[in-house]
Amino acid sequence: MKKGITKKELSTEQAILKAAKKIFIQKGMEGARMQEIADEAGINKALLHYYFRSKDKLFEAIFTEAFQRLVPNILELLNSELPLFKKIEMFAEKYIDAFIENPFVPGFIMHELSRDPDKIVNVIRNVGINPAVFIRQIDQEIENGNINPVNPYHLIVNMLAMCIFPFVATPILMNILFDRNAQTYMEFILQRKKEVPHFIINAIKKK
Repeated sequence: MKKGITKKELSTEQAILKAAKKIFIQKGMEGARMQEIADEAGINKALLHYYFRSKDKLFEAIFTEAFQRLVPNILELLNSELPLFKKIEMFAEKYIDAFIENPFVPGFIMHELSRDPDKIVNVIRNVGINPAVFIRQIDQEIENGNINPVNPYHLIVNMLAMCIFPFVATPILMNILFDRNAQTYMEFILQRKKEVPHFIINAIKKK
């Protein structure tokens, strides 16, 4: 609990964040309205603005909270002693599960990168992301002859992109590939947890 914040205030703030997350998932950043969030949280709009001055501030708080929950798990995984291929499998699973729970995060990242890239960079930097251990492991596997020569930075970007893109492109995929069938789309997303690492591992492992 933050210094100076009472239990009641913290409870109200958590109720707001929970309500806002629900509305943002349903309607997206642009479609959500502060009045809807206040109604969902069971408070008046004035009280909502007391805690969060704008929709942008509220969205940023939710994004930061979601990102801070995800990153420690990813860091623990990448810094672990697990074999490289197991890390790739678990990386895809953890990222995709996190985006299923917080589907607004990838779109928000893309939106903010075009509007205020420094803000996203600072959030990511502040949660302590450092891929150095993972990069050294990739280099060691190459040196040991266990995987094909690959640029570790390209490998990491490919892992991220293959996990993130289906969420960023949800409107396109839903309408063009899946004929607006949400169940079929979600089945596809769940399959990605296996398809992504399978594709990447097959691309780098020695034949």
